Amino acid sequence: MSDRTGGGTGTGGGPGTGTKAIRILLADDHALVRRGVRLILDQEPDLEVVAEAGDGAEAVELARTHEVDLAVLDIAMPRLTGLQAARELAAVVPGLRILMLTMHDNEQYFFQALKAGACGYVLKSVADQDLVAACRAAMRNEPFLYPGAVTALIRNYLARVRHGEETADQILTPREEEVLKLVAEGHSSKGIADLLFISVKTVQRHRANLLQKLGLRDRLELTRYAIRVGLIEP
Repeated sequence: MSDRTGGGTGTGGGPGTGTKAIRILLADDHALVRRGVRLILDQEPDLEVVAEAGDGAEAVELARTHEVDLAVLDIAMPRLTGLQAARELAAVVPGLRILMLTMHDNEQYFFQALKAGACGYVLKSVADQDLVAACRAAMRNEPFLYPGAVTALIRNYLARVRHGEETADQILTPREEEVLKLVAEGHSSKGIADLLFISVKTVQRHRANLLQKLGLRDRLELTRYAIRVGLIEP
């Protein structure tokens, strides 16, 4: 996409005056949440929701077919989480700005969101106050963090300085994490291969690697692990 500064036809007062509206892709697996968030965004003259997705995989598909400037992603979604979708989107739509919208005031999710390429982290509980400002900040290439996230950043930095070390990378590769989530959701090897555009043999290899890396024995234990680390909801 050659123009990442906006599009559509929105005009009006405020930050949108004389400029085209910021085109937004909204992804959340709850239709009522999407409706509420859309109401918040669409009432602003410089913001326009042009596509909605019910899960992370659909968000990636829509980003391929729609001209969008900003993706607003829930974290906990079927097929691909918001974090997994963010990594995919950063690869397939270079320059796309990404915001995470979540109910989780959680340091682990927050740091994973930053690693996945998100430029902002907004809590659903205060979306009516923060989301519009976060969208505009993202398009100015500025980070937007809720107050607790700033505290987490400082705490993490001080801990690393104190121990003289960096935070260790997660044990699983992004692709292994995707396979783990889909296995835990009950998808077959063929179904996972179709979703991720890889061969069944590759899926089986990833699954074997997962069991070995995590020291687990079967699908049930993989599912329990996926719940424990927040990839799927119990």
